[in-house]
This record gives sequence, structure tokens and C-alpha cells, in this order.
Amino acid sequence: MFGGQRLANLGLFTPEFPDAEALHRGLAHWNHRRMAVATPTAGWRAEVAEEARMKRLEGEFVEQFRASIAPMVADLPTDPDGFIAWFEDLKAFGPGQGDPLFDWLEVEASLEDLKWFLTQEAAGEAGFDDLVALTQVKLSDRAKLELARNYWDEMGRGNANGMHGPMLTRTTAVLGLTPTIDFTLWQSLALANAMTAFATTRRYTYQSVGALGVVELTAPGRVALVDSGLKRVGVAPEVRKYFALHAVLDVEHSKAWNAEALIPLVTENPDCARHIAEGAVMRLICGEQCFDTYRAHLWAHAHPLVYAAE
Repeated sequence: MFGGQRLANLGLFTPEFPDAEALHRGLAHWNHRRMAVATPTAGWRAEVAEEARMKRLEGEFVEQFRASIAPMVADLPTDPDGFIAWFEDLKAFGPGQGDPLFDWLEVEASLEDLKWFLTQEAAGEAGFDDLVALTQVKLSDRAKLELARNYWDEMGRGNANGMHGPMLTRTTAVLGLTPTIDFTLWQSLALANAMTAFATTRRYTYQSVGALGVVELTAPGRVALVDSGLKRVGVAPEVRKYFALHAVLDVEHSKAWNAEALIPLVTENPDCARHIAEGAVMRLICGEQCFDTYRAHLWAHAHPLVYAAE
């Protein structure tokens, strides 16, 4: 498989998890178990031991990832205005931005191509609403309020039919998609694993704020192209609602996130700017690696002569 290998050597590999694919499948299954609603069992001690073991593997991946991107955030401005200018420039110049995959999805991809793409995306979806909820714990008031407003939008402002997570679930169901961890590319799993690590580990709170904020900043253009591609192949508006909504709503979310979360946090603690920047860059790199790998899969069929020459 051609595609994104930038993260392939990051992590602590073991006989159980000898490579990036095995590691991220293992972390994804663990995340699925530990984030699920559960009840007390007699095996809780074994669960604690497993958590310690898996959190070590998770931490090794994140810390090696942080070290690998350190030069990209070494000299960024830490004053609020300078930092926001740097952060907003990621929309144009960050890793993975303007990837040709999305123009192709809009104008050329078949329905089956789009369904394969959405299956990968759905399987790697960590749940933006839950990530926001986990991240806001003990944040200072102004940032906490902005994350609360964002979460309330994710919750459909109290209307079950408007909740964003179930909206995506309904889309996958109507399209007949069956996303599973074991049939998802490891790059997509790595993205979800990184986002989950940030949100569930308090030492990575600022990284989570940056990663979530850069999703709001960069996603609208991509989801608009996906929505347009789905429309082109005849997918009904109600099935495309998730994408049409985020193409518009996330623009306003990004403005508010930057003004009401990032600026206050950097004003209070200029040292946190680097950590926010790390999360943003790491999230974009994860996306970039997904896009590279998706293209390798999809274009190997659509453009076989090009990929045969590589």
C-alpha cells in the first residue's frame, strides 16, 4: 500500500504490537473499550493493569510524535495576536491543506469511492462532542464557556435530531456503510488515537485545545467538497446534512474558538502557546497521512498507470 508513512516509526513496538498498524489497531480497540459505558466487575484489577500498559504505549507514541514536530513550533509567537495569526495561517499552509483528494471527491469520484472514503472517516471518528467535553475539564472560565457553547451546538442545542454524532451515524446507515476498526487503515486509526490521547490525558489538555481548534479552522472547505461530491452522485440532501451543516457552522465555530478559547488561554499563560500549536500541527499531520493513504488506495484504481510507475 502506497501512502502516508510519516508516523510509521513512531511508538514503542513490542511482540504484541510489532509495527504501526498493529499498534494503532490495538490502541483503537482499547480506546473503544475504555470509552464505553461500563459497570463494575470482579476483573477491575486486570483492567487497571491493562490501562497502565496501554497508556504507556499511547504516551510513547504521543511523545515521539511531539519530538518529531518540535522544530515546526520552536519559534512561534507567544503573544496573543501573533499566535492567532500563526494559527490561522495553518488553514493555508498547514500539513495536508489543499490536498487534491478533495477536489477529486467533488468532481470525479464514484459513489463507491465516496462510500469507501466515508467508511474510513467514520471508523476513525473519535467523537468531536465527547472530545470537547473531556477537554473542557478545569479550563479557565472564558475558554470553558466557549467549549460549552461548541458542545451545545454538537448536541443539536437540545434537539436529538440535530445532534451531530447521531447525524453522521444516520448518514453511514443510510449509505449502508459498516465501519470497523479491523478494516480501517491504520493512519485513520492513528488520527483518532491521537485525538483521544489528547482529550483523555490532562497533560495534553492544551494539545487537545489546539487539535480541536484546527479541525474547526480547516474542515469547512473539505466537508463542502465532500457534500458537493455526494450531491453529484445523487445522495439525498437529508443524507448529506452532516456535511452541509459543518461546511457552514464550523466557520463560525472557528472564529469563536480562536477569540474565546485560544486568545484567553495564551493571554493567561503564554507558555501554553507551544502546546496548543503542537496539538494543531499533530492533528494536521495525522489528516495529511490519511489523505495520502486514501489517495493511494482510491487512485490506484482510478489512475493505475500513475501508481504502477511508483
